[in-house]
Amino acid sequence: MAELVVTTQDDARLDAAAARVSALFGDLQARLTDWRDAVLAAQSAEGMPAAALDDLIERLVLPALREDDPVLVGAGFVAAPEFTGGDDLHFAWWLGPLDDNPLTGATSEPSRLDLASRSYSDYLRDFRSLEWYSIPRSTHRTHITGPYVDHLCACDYIVTITSPVERGARMLGVVGVDVYVRRLERELLPALLGVGRPTILVNEWGRVMVSTDPTVLAGAVAQVGDDAVRCAGTPFRLVATALSA
Repeated sequence: MAELVVTTQDDARLDAAAARVSALFGDLQARLTDWRDAVLAAQSAEGMPAAALDDLIERLVLPALREDDPVLVGAGFVAAPEFTGGDDLHFAWWLGPLDDNPLTGATSEPSRLDLASRSYSDYLRDFRSLEWYSIPRSTHRTHITGPYVDHLCACDYIVTITSPVERGARMLGVVGVDVYVRRLERELLPALLGVGRPTILVNEWGRVMVSTDPTVLAGAVAQVGDDAVRCAGTPFRLVATALSA
């Protein structure tokens, strides 16, 4: 049986692929930074009413979701209960146009995520324990969750990028975006293919996000050496792979 052997190729082509990864995720993080700053600027000492928050987030994220061939499939802000004065989490989250799926059918315009219509969304009530919220809260840094299958909206493999919104020591919530894994592949495969040998992009735990090796699928876990090529400004690494009998 073939065994996955992880190697590296520290040359200009691999460095160029790493730079492309850094640029893509740098652009996504810049969006989150802008949205975080807008939320903080609009917040009063008492927080923000839910309706006002919804209006603000809608104005911020809809242009990105309405772009021609948008990179994002979802975007918004998940507020801590004390931010809106409620007793539960508040999702100010919008979905971009979606392919046909069992939950939404096919949509051609952005739409608001309606949690009330998701009968299985009760697990979100313990949102503080979920990775996309708990890690930004504990690290005070942007975090990327996935790849994972999104059963709430897209019904497909996605990655979720969330950044904490904080005022001093107070956690107000997270701004975030969702991106299809297949959209990441479109953006990154040309650069990875340019390496000239099978190459995979892994997250900080070695889970495969994008791969040019047909035997290595997104979501698989690869054993990655310390000499893998790091993508600056991200927790990701690029490795060239080979199969040995």
